[in-house]
Amino acid sequence: MDNGLSADPKARENSPIKMLPTYVRRMPDGSESGDFLALDLGGTNFRVLLVQVLNGKVHMESEIFPLDQTLMTSDSITLFDYIADCITLFVKKKSLQDKTLPLGFTFSFPVQQLSLTSGLLIRWTKGFSAGGVEGEDVVRLLKDALHRKNSHSVDVVALVNDTTGTMMACGFDDRNVIAGLILGTGTNACYMESLDNVKKWNEERGCSNEVIINTEWGAFGDSGVLNWIITEHDKKIDVESINPGQQVFEKMISGMYLGELARHICMDLIHRGLLLNGIASNKLKTKGSFLTKFVSDIESGDENKLQQVLKELDVKATARDQEILRHICTAVSKRAARLASAGLATIVKKTKAYNSTIAIDGTLFKKHPKFKPYMQEALKELLPDSHLKLMLSEDGSGKGAALIAAVAAHTKSH
Repeated sequence: MDNGLSADPKARENSPIKMLPTYVRRMPDGSESGDFLALDLGGTNFRVLLVQVLNGKVHMESEIFPLDQTLMTSDSITLFDYIADCITLFVKKKSLQDKTLPLGFTFSFPVQQLSLTSGLLIRWTKGFSAGGVEGEDVVRLLKDALHRKNSHSVDVVALVNDTTGTMMACGFDDRNVIAGLILGTGTNACYMESLDNVKKWNEERGCSNEVIINTEWGAFGDSGVLNWIITEHDKKIDVESINPGQQVFEKMISGMYLGELARHICMDLIHRGLLLNGIASNKLKTKGSFLTKFVSDIESGDENKLQQVLKELDVKATARDQEILRHICTAVSKRAARLASAGLATIVKKTKAYNSTIAIDGTLFKKHPKFKPYMQEALKELLPDSHLKLMLSEDGSGKGAALIAAVAAHTKSH
């Protein structure tokens, strides 16, 4: 982490953890009020939200707009004109065209952020390939499109990473929040850092001496530092992935990989004649057939859910087989939760915030019945004297983005 924050370019290059400044300089303090917009773009749908903040309360209305394959693979003007059209339509529907509304833009793709209101798309992911966007400033592309559509009531004041949004959404309700964590398809964390430790910071300091750092911790281990705990199963997952040798930490933790990890372990035990009489169903032999949802269902201890999983995998399992399956799912889940907790414990030690709240979002944390208890158990072991609260974040990419816009607008006007 220190290498990632270093002023020395060589040290930064050697750190797989990029430690990117988000340019978000303070948490909400409850004084924010007004109407704000949020745009959440990160998949096959995108949302436009109107977020009204008044007297410490947040009221949200949103609309989902579809993005079809044609748009996702079009070009920058076609894509951003469509988004601008949808924002304009939403603003009209809410009769807000006579007001100037600050907008927070959650853009869930790898971005090199240059300031709070500019960031270059490093590369498209998630099936997007619209031409003329990679290497460009996505805020400028959005502003240009809004300009072409004569939509002058929208002011893009913040480009938001989903981890930062998660942290801000909880920070509005709990002043003790020091970090945001995503545990979903992928994993990432951000936290509030003192500028004295951000040696690479060369902007003005302004009125605040801190900034939220997006760690991009999924890449931890890419330099080989996790090789001592990597198993044969992890190596298989890595080789078969679309990015071999990258995002090593993420592949041991996140929802995109846990089901497949469990499947590999099952197949290994079947080959050794230790599970299902040494016979695998065609379904079980198929990559991606063991969903991470199945891991959660088996971990729930609900007999009906277990039977449903066996049926979907097309396997006949004895009582002993079922016990082994439970053991596999527990091992995979527990390791993931403990690794995530180790990362979190490092952030807590670095910030010395031993009595604080961690904002967490993502389907793995939400849907897996034992993920939170596993994390709490690990954190107790790693930081016995701490009092950490793990708080589920509600809609970081919507509510959080709007609150970042609120803080930015508030800062701007002072």
